[in-house]
Amino acid sequence: MGRISGPLLDRIDIQVEVTPVKYEKLENSSEIETSEQIKERVNKARQIQLERYKNSEIYSNSQLTPKLIEQYCKLDSKSKKILQKAFETLGLSARAHGRILKVARTIADLEEKENIEVSHISEAIQYRNLDKKYWK
Repeated sequence: MGRISGPLLDRIDIQVEVTPVKYEKLENSSEIETSEQIKERVNKARQIQLERYKNSEIYSNSQLTPKLIEQYCKLDSKSKKILQKAFETLGLSARAHGRILKVARTIADLEEKENIEVSHISEAIQYRNLDKKYWK
């Protein structure tokens, strides 16, 4: 981690620290999503994005410009408050704001939701943990 600068890490949309898995979790026989199910969900999300941006010069959430983020990543008041609190407590950058919104838009698409919900914005914020853990 010492070799990656803060500004470079800030340009990475999803930052997740992976910890070792305990054996008990591997033995848990709860329902696990198969690769085929994941592939199907991803393909549906891609179709949603292609349809959403069919009249634009873009084809995916990753290409959203700040102006398009305003148009396609609208938040309700509760989601805005959560995002504001995250910025205040985590000291996130302005660049992180757009990245969080794009990731939240993608999470909503994966769940086939038209609007970004509180759970989507909360999950997207969780994917920004490395930059503040190591460079705060």
